[in-house]
Order: sequence, then structure tokens, then C-alpha cells
Amino acid sequence: MEYRDVSRALQFVLLLMLASGTTAHAAGTVADASHCAGIEADDARLACYDRAFAESDADTQQARALSATDVFARSSAMPNSRCDKGPPSSLLDSRWELDAANEASGKAAPFCIRPYRPIYLMPYYTSRTNRLPSSPAPENTVTEPEDITRGELKYQLSLKTKILDDIFGDNGDFWMGYTQVSHWQIFNAQRSRPFRETNYEPDANLIFRTHYDVLGWNARLLGFGLVHQSNGRSDPLSRSWNRATASIGLEKENWTITLRPWWRVLEFGDDNNPDISDYMGRGDVEIIRVAGDSQFALLLRHSLRGGDRSHGAVQFDWAFPIAPPLRGHVQVFNGYGESLIDYNHRAWYAGVGLSLIEWY
Repeated sequence: MEYRDVSRALQFVLLLMLASGTTAHAAGTVADASHCAGIEADDARLACYDRAFAESDADTQQARALSATDVFARSSAMPNSRCDKGPPSSLLDSRWELDAANEASGKAAPFCIRPYRPIYLMPYYTSRTNRLPSSPAPENTVTEPEDITRGELKYQLSLKTKILDDIFGDNGDFWMGYTQVSHWQIFNAQRSRPFRETNYEPDANLIFRTHYDVLGWNARLLGFGLVHQSNGRSDPLSRSWNRATASIGLEKENWTITLRPWWRVLEFGDDNNPDISDYMGRGDVEIIRVAGDSQFALLLRHSLRGGDRSHGAVQFDWAFPIAPPLRGHVQVFNGYGESLIDYNHRAWYAGVGLSLIEWY
């Protein structure tokens, strides 16, 4: 039962109690006024009736006022929404509800939409376009160059929700998230401004609250997840992969570090991109710094292999206030795998735009 239903039920019960109390009080008033009928003098008898019913009206008004005050006092003491949560104790707690001290009152109910990754929109520019996307799989190699421009519009949407909480005693929350990144050739009028690439990334994570020291950092989070990422296209442009992930979240004052190794889940059928792990990596590290109203993020990704299989990427983001809730957002990327279709393509990318949601 939601808060509104509980509040209405309480008010209904209180009104019933008020009505029954008023009826009982009225019955008592009639009994008190009955002795006035035995008074012979007209003036004295009238004065008796006036006193009896005047006291009744005053008592009734006072009871109604007290009851109304009690109803609003009870309502204001209750939370405004089932999705409200207590004040966060740290950056990681603000996103994953990790504070044990707020276990009873600081966790929102399941199925409440929560921020996940930044939500932004920006003009985006690359130093080198990928006109011939390729893959070791022959059916996934483009043979005719694509007509695309260096400039486009990039946007990211991301959200998550908690499905279950406290699966293992008072710990272990199950979350599901969704992130979508699109590259829109909005400046390519010659080709009717098509969407060049959209990556869809649903994931599921089991998050545990931890608390131990690692070289002066507080390890607050341990997670295990499954991630699917694909571009939803047909051959030869189809790209996809599935991963099992582990996450360790550390924080110190206004810094957070998230270590995330992953293992690719092998395909049962045809593999569109058999060497994707050698380019988009086998793990990443994300370092975030909150400085006043600004936020800085550095993402490092690597294949964890040497020689010809050694590839990686680095991405830097800076978010700064403009006019709440809008922020400015700057992003610079260098390396492989800026998107799935470009997983084995290396280039510089840069953009400046607006964001609604940031990391914290």
C-alpha cells in the first residue's frame, strides 16, 4: 500500500472517530439540557438552554480543530514518496544506497527510477572517420565506403532501478540498468541526417555494501554483473558482445575509484566481432573527482594483453554548472572502441554540450 493510500485511510479513521465523538458529545449535551425543562421561570429556563448549547458548540469546534491538527501532523511526519531516501553519507552511497546506518530509513523502495551514468547531448567531432567498418568475420566487413561526416551529435541516456534489496540478510541489492549512446549525423544533409550508430546496453548488477581500508581508501562497494551491448543492426554492420563483470568501488573524501574487470561470454552462434576484447578491453578504471559544483572523470580501458593485442582507450569528462539543472559537459576520447561499430578503429573525439545528470 502506498503512502497516499495509508494517509487517506488514517484520515478516514480519524474522521469516523471525530464523528462518533461528536455524536456522543451531542447525546451528553441533550442529557445535560433536559433539566432546563423543569425550570418554571421563563428567563431562567432560556438562560439554562443557552449555556448548555453554547458549551456544546464550543467543544465541537475545539474537537474539530484538534482532530484536523492531528491529521496534518501525522501526514507531515510521513515520507513524501516511496521513492524518497535518506541523505547520502558519501558519493557512492548517493548512487547505490550503501549506508548501513540508514538501512531502515535511508533506502528507497524497489522499482524507483534512479540516475546511472551521465545524461548529456553534445556536438561531437572526430579526427578520423571510419568509412569502412571491418571485422575478422568476413560477413561483418563493409566493402563500400560510407558517406559520413566528421561532425555529428552524440547523446547518452542512462537510468537504473533496484529490483530487490537485502537479499542476503541486510546486504545485497539487485539492480537493473539501461544505457543508450547514439551518434546522429545531424550535419549530414546530403544523406538526410541519419543515425550512424546507436549502442544499447542493458545490465544487471548484484551490489554489496562493504567497508574496509585499502591504502587509505574506503572500499564501499562490491558488485557482480552481466552486461549486454549491441548496436541492433544487420550484417555487415552488426556488432555485439556479452560480459560478466566484477566491480570494486573505493572512495576518499570527494574522490571515487571504480575498478571493473570483465570476462567476455562466448557466442553460441556466429561471432560478429571475435577480437573485440583485444580492442575494447578486458576491464576499465574510472576515477571521479567532485570539486564544488564541478565534476571531473577519467576513464581508462585496456586489453590487458601485449604485443599486437595491446590496445586501449582513455576518456576525460568535465561537467560544470550553467543554470540548474543544466550543466556544461566537455568530453575528449582517444583510442579504440568509442562505439561498437568503431571497436577496432582508433581516433580522437571531442565534444562540448549540455548535461542533465552527472555521476554524483
